[in-house]
Amino acid sequence: MTENTPTAALSAAGVSIWLDDLSRERINSGGLARLIAERNVVGVTTNPTIFATALAKGEAYDAQVAELAAAGKTVTEAVFEITTDDVANASDIFRPVYDATGGKDGRVSIEVEPGLAHDAAGTIAEAKELWAKVNRPNAMIKIPATIAGLEAIAETIGAGISVNVTLIFSLERHREVINAYLTGLEKAKVAGIDLSTIHSVASFFVSRVDTEIDKRLEAIGTPEALALKSKAGIANARLAYQVFEQAFESERAAVLLEAGANRQRPLWASTGVKDPKLPDTLYVTELTVNDVVNTMPEKTLEATFDHGVIDGDQVTNHYDDANVVLDALEAQGVSYVEVTELLEKEGVEKFIVSWNELLDTVAAALESAKTGDTK
Repeated sequence: MTENTPTAALSAAGVSIWLDDLSRERINSGGLARLIAERNVVGVTTNPTIFATALAKGEAYDAQVAELAAAGKTVTEAVFEITTDDVANASDIFRPVYDATGGKDGRVSIEVEPGLAHDAAGTIAEAKELWAKVNRPNAMIKIPATIAGLEAIAETIGAGISVNVTLIFSLERHREVINAYLTGLEKAKVAGIDLSTIHSVASFFVSRVDTEIDKRLEAIGTPEALALKSKAGIANARLAYQVFEQAFESERAAVLLEAGANRQRPLWASTGVKDPKLPDTLYVTELTVNDVVNTMPEKTLEATFDHGVIDGDQVTNHYDDANVVLDALEAQGVSYVEVTELLEKEGVEKFIVSWNELLDTVAAALESAKTGDTK
């Protein structure tokens, strides 16, 4: 690991840096291993958008696509094989990190098909299938924090599978996610599963909150409204950390922790700034606090490495300020509940679009392989 850099300082402050990207080219070229060695990266997250992008460019997947076409695999079967192979191979690269951190880091996440977001039984079945196929202890299965997802989270954790809960936007949903995690741990305990082997993160989205709320503040247009721009995402995430602290100080959590369970760490997601007027490390430096994950697109990672200013805990001493921001937004007529419900709905829809793009890309590649056409 590189020392005396902003990313090293961020790690020392208790933030696990995970890369929000994966591709076969990155795996095969040694690029992923270099990020571990040079940028303090200790994990990877994936989603349908990331895989769609990776499959659409380069030739790294051509050989496997040809094999799958020759074997007569369907598009869905091919996507399953391709994505799980990437996650398994990335997990092997991160295995030393996993071992060194006792399973806390060295994680590689793969998401259930987004079309199952409102199907608890379907999500549970696919989570188990993905877990078995990747067959690496340092994998994580991503499940969206929809109402149906909550049931799926509890059942999947209860089966001893580590889960990355994604698409969390509201504090109330974060509380429900933690409850689902604790319920899952209780199920696992009854089943005799070693609780220390189960890890989970709760992916709380940041920049998307600012994007939606800032649009509404601009429409209001008053000085008071405009003064609140780009403050909601950080305030919301800071209060999510308070929810995390309070939940794992409960008697219920204490019983499970005593039995060897791990806390479900908050993960800051959507940490690339969308507004070019904002500092490009805003959602990293302002959310530095112990025992969290920050999953960054490479652009944000490089910006942090180059000029991020890491100055200790920027969260736990700002709860009052954060509540003031959310109260002020409500006073301006910006509905927190309406915004967070919309963002969850849009989040699922965007991943479904990306999933369909991934299917289309693989379908075209399979057809080209069958007919002998080249790209």
